[in-house]
Amino acid sequence: MDTQTIIQGINGNCGDLARIGIITVSDRASSGEYQDEGGPAILQFFKEAIVSPLEINYSCIADDQVMIEREIIRMCDDLGCSVVVTTGGTGPASRDVTPEATVAVCSKILDGFGEQMRAISLQYVPTAILSRQIGGIRGSSLVFNLPGRPKSIRETIDEIWRAVPYCVDLIGGPYIDMNDTVCQAFRPRESRRR
Repeated sequence: MDTQTIIQGINGNCGDLARIGIITVSDRASSGEYQDEGGPAILQFFKEAIVSPLEINYSCIADDQVMIEREIIRMCDDLGCSVVVTTGGTGPASRDVTPEATVAVCSKILDGFGEQMRAISLQYVPTAILSRQIGGIRGSSLVFNLPGRPKSIRETIDEIWRAVPYCVDLIGGPYIDMNDTVCQAFRPRESRRR
């Protein structure tokens, strides 16, 4: 399943068009056994938090490392997504291979993404130590893994996204303008447009 949604920017924003990819990794959701809830939770955050014009690319695929690698590459290289966010497949089970796929296709690993997400999640559940999320750079794209449950997604993305727009600036991506009442992104003063 692969869909594309265009979300118009909010008047008065100073941001550029941002292409963002959402990849849900789940054997059962990709086979239609149950409905994906992780991807829509990420999309809802983007609708609330980003005021720049957005193009969202979404796919739901099985827990297969080669398939995940190909989809990340397609989103980054072919579709030109500045940010690719995955959900699912980050635990210790044998089919959880999203971090391995992310590491395989990224040229730089940003360990802080996983460290911060685990620190946030540990405030809610002790099993956060079992999570293996990671972040990395592929060309001029930022790729990072989120947990699979909608509640955990919002607990983490609301916090870590504060560093994402500036990271995208640093790797040559578009200027992503934010709704500061939802997520106040950090940028050094000299990097701000308004």
